[in-house]
Amino acid sequence: MTQPKAYFFCGVGGSGMLPLAMIVKAGGASVEGSDRARDQGRSPDKFAWLETQGVRLHPQDGSGVTRPDQLVIATGAVEDTVPDIAAARRIGASILTRPELLSDLFNAAATSIGVAGTSGKSTITGMLAWILDQAGLEPTVMNGAVMKNWADADHPFASARVGRPDLFVSEVDESDGSIARYDPTVAVVSNISLDHKSMEELEALFGGYVGRAATAVLNLDNPGTAALARSAADGATTVRTFSLGDAAADLSAHELLPLADGIGFTLRTPGGLDLPVRLTQPGAHNVANALAALLAAEALSVPVADGAAALARFAGIRRRLELVGSRNGITVIDDFAHNPDKIAATLKTLHAFDGRLLVLFQPHGFGPLKLMRQDFIDGFAGLLRPDDVLLMPEPVYYGGTTDRSVSSGNIVDGLVARGVKAEALPDRAACGARLLALAQAGDRILIMGARDDTLSTFAAELLAAL
Repeated sequence: MTQPKAYFFCGVGGSGMLPLAMIVKAGGASVEGSDRARDQGRSPDKFAWLETQGVRLHPQDGSGVTRPDQLVIATGAVEDTVPDIAAARRIGASILTRPELLSDLFNAAATSIGVAGTSGKSTITGMLAWILDQAGLEPTVMNGAVMKNWADADHPFASARVGRPDLFVSEVDESDGSIARYDPTVAVVSNISLDHKSMEELEALFGGYVGRAATAVLNLDNPGTAALARSAADGATTVRTFSLGDAAADLSAHELLPLADGIGFTLRTPGGLDLPVRLTQPGAHNVANALAALLAAEALSVPVADGAAALARFAGIRRRLELVGSRNGITVIDDFAHNPDKIAATLKTLHAFDGRLLVLFQPHGFGPLKLMRQDFIDGFAGLLRPDDVLLMPEPVYYGGTTDRSVSSGNIVDGLVARGVKAEALPDRAACGARLLALAQAGDRILIMGARDDTLSTFAAELLAAL
């Protein structure tokens, strides 16, 4: 793709937009943008940093879209109700969605690795990026979360890494159907479960994605991806599989040992290689993420032993079971979990150790809450222990015409009926006050939710108030 010289990102501070803006800027383009969060005074540090990187920011009122040579990038649906989009239509500027731009860059690379799945995408992408970097392959990486190995005082929002343009590693999203646009050299699918679309739609999208790849890396432990592995075996795609415990997989993990600062396991291949591995990230789900990253790197000729050694130095992804700190015997943890699978992985990991959990779960939208209402109730009811407490404010809502018929209160009512200690409170501030009133030495406060950067700030403020 011939890269235009001027981009305007509508929603430039978003987790999917910011790294893409950094990648095209590193390619020599000028970058401007707007964001409703900036206009509302949210996440000022992020927008100040963007300006230090040479990104010119405007109010999201159309005033920044002034020239027909600007390529306006929209987050998803192109709606004329967004002033920047209306301005682009008025002056004749071209409009692309974020998935269209990202897939153009991805497909233009000689070698591309797409990381897809309902859960684990950001962590697998970060692990794979680090393995390839340590192998000297210099990938360009598009992630939806900050990769701690590249984050420092000058780059606090390191969700992108600019390397060789001919080796592109990226998260691939199925929630909006845009996975159909990607033609990967290596297709990773961590798992398939209900999130934004029906299972039938998801199976069709993932099946097409895998079928277009030279190599597919698939999880034998998940029914959806195991079915993909069986169906893809009849096609031209080379199928590579991983599992926790199934030695028939190309890579399997055994003898998992939870540790205070991570997890250890034995890595096994059908050829008889047994290799001790240590991760600094806790949880069996991160062992599965590591196996996926190791297989994807092996498809690019990185030996598994070299990849495993690199993972011992992988620092993790921000807001993935991130320890905020401890005070007066109480630990605060910040986590991105927002769908039933992610929540289950987090709770199972934390329950490997003693201590009551005081959980604040802020749903990431009214739509997902309605779609997964019963799954949320079943998940929390099955995983929370009798002394754990769940608090829920209302879902993230920044305006619009979303169906708000299912609220946090509906989830809590279902949980209380099943004997779970759960409370629905009007807002996050009320939840914070309740957490401070409940917390005792030995407790762990867990802040969970997505689509809201201020959750991390809230977690830090909560720690300071203990």
